[in-house]
Amino acid sequence: MTTSSPTEFTPPRTYRTDRRSPVRWLFSHARRHAWLMLLMLIGALGNAAGLGFIPRLIGRTFDQFLAALPEAPRALNILLRGALGLAAVYFIRSLFMALRNMSAETLAQRIERDVRDEFYAALLGKSMAFHDSVSVGEVMARATSDIREINLMFSPGLSLVVGSGAFLLAPLLYAGRYHPALLLTPVLFVVVFSIVLAVLLRQLLPLSLGVRQAFGQLSSRLNEVLDGIETVKVLALEDREADRLKVQVRRYRDLVVRRAAVEARFWPLFLYSLAIGLGTLHALYLFLQGALSLGDVVGYVGLLQLFRFPAFVSQFAYSQVALGLASAQRLLQYLNQSSRLDQNVGGYRGRMRGAVRFDHVTFGYDPEQPVLHDITFEVQPGMRVAIVGPMGSGKSTLVKLIPRIYDVDRGAVLVDDIDVRDWNLDALRSQIAMIEQDLFLFSKTIAENIAFGKPDAQFEEIVAAAKLAQIHETIESFPQGYDTLVGERGLTLSGGQRQRIALARAFLVDPRILILDDATSAIDSETEDRIQRAIFSVARGRTTFIITHRLSQIRWADWILVLDKGYLIAQGRHEDLLRSCPRYRRLFVPPTRQRERI
Repeated sequence: MTTSSPTEFTPPRTYRTDRRSPVRWLFSHARRHAWLMLLMLIGALGNAAGLGFIPRLIGRTFDQFLAALPEAPRALNILLRGALGLAAVYFIRSLFMALRNMSAETLAQRIERDVRDEFYAALLGKSMAFHDSVSVGEVMARATSDIREINLMFSPGLSLVVGSGAFLLAPLLYAGRYHPALLLTPVLFVVVFSIVLAVLLRQLLPLSLGVRQAFGQLSSRLNEVLDGIETVKVLALEDREADRLKVQVRRYRDLVVRRAAVEARFWPLFLYSLAIGLGTLHALYLFLQGALSLGDVVGYVGLLQLFRFPAFVSQFAYSQVALGLASAQRLLQYLNQSSRLDQNVGGYRGRMRGAVRFDHVTFGYDPEQPVLHDITFEVQPGMRVAIVGPMGSGKSTLVKLIPRIYDVDRGAVLVDDIDVRDWNLDALRSQIAMIEQDLFLFSKTIAENIAFGKPDAQFEEIVAAAKLAQIHETIESFPQGYDTLVGERGLTLSGGQRQRIALARAFLVDPRILILDDATSAIDSETEDRIQRAIFSVARGRTTFIITHRLSQIRWADWILVLDKGYLIAQGRHEDLLRSCPRYRRLFVPPTRQRERI
């Protein structure tokens, strides 16, 4: 069995899956429910055996009826016994069919559940480098539609494949009982039918993969447009975006039509018709030779009718299997994509003091194109550090290296003199709170959003955190107070309200390191002043990193880092940097007043 690739998060698993190929992966899920597969097989074989026995029963009854025809009461008795026998066989056969269908559907639902669990956990465990490189719409297409296709692959897809396989087997078992020569037509049909299906699957698999990929791209495009719908409407670009979406829809349609054209080559039905014709002629020839009775001819032709089910369902069933395998391949593309981070379960778990040191750190989202170059600085526990620099200088990237959102390419980031890669990832991140510019609120109540990092928090703790973030009075003014539902991404709140709720969420977890990435940018001056005092109070005794362009926030920092184009060009105190660093001076003092300020 293959081992999973390194992940940031690995949930407890009771079994491992084999991800070397789609078939191996699906089988490693299905074999956990071997008893359901066995019941499905028993149901399919029992159903086919019952149907295979029915033509023989009809043929025997036909011969007996013809022999007893001069005696009307005896002939009617034979017909009555034959009818009762048919009713009994059909009843038993229906039980086997129900067993097959129920076990197949249960198997499909359980595998869909297991695959969803594995895929969702894998998505949570992937690093930010992975999530930065993939489209949300594409991920959602795989997490919803592709996983659903795997369900349909097992039921009705695999259920029909197993059922049709049993129907192919029944004539091979029963035909020889009439006459050994009558095995010729069933054997030829099964051989040619298998070759046709192999060719059909080989043609369908790449087309099915193309269909699933086109659907993913269509979903990705639609998700992107809806996510930016406000921008589209403000710029009146609805027509242009609709035309772009039409291109994706046409591509998806064309691939579906190409796939349908392959399915439309209905060779199995032709083979079935040919088998019926040749088999009937063969049976009649043997009847004329005296090797068969008329009832045997009737029974044998009825037996060949069993090939009708595989011939008709093959178009749908094997096409569904091809779609399921294509979907499994797409899911494995993400599952097998290795992460640059791992959870480091056996790593250091101690109580954090908050000392941070960057030792000649170089990092790039693409290792060949660094965005941070040879960064070195040291911060003592409890220090307040401001990080400044022009847009694109690497400020946000730098602070994301502390909680291991990303891993360095060269050098080391150390917390309490321990490389962050040697920390247990949960222990490291649970003691660091980070508020970014693009903050996120969940579609939950305000109280649940504040307590997201500490679900077991008491209501009094939530209120205390809200008061520190200067949002308590605003929350109380809402009709439902702390039970007010926040819309998706918090869009029902103002920017300032969202930022203050995010601040309350950070305050509640009592972090040892607090990172604020322009966290007060959407707050008015009066509220900002109050929050500044709250942050100053909360920051006591804990290391705080602040990314900001506001001089009022920089002044109270103990240490300032100046970044430019990914380089740490200066560090020190505010007054010292104003005198010694022209780049820092230009950030805050207009050129005409620089001499006056110095």
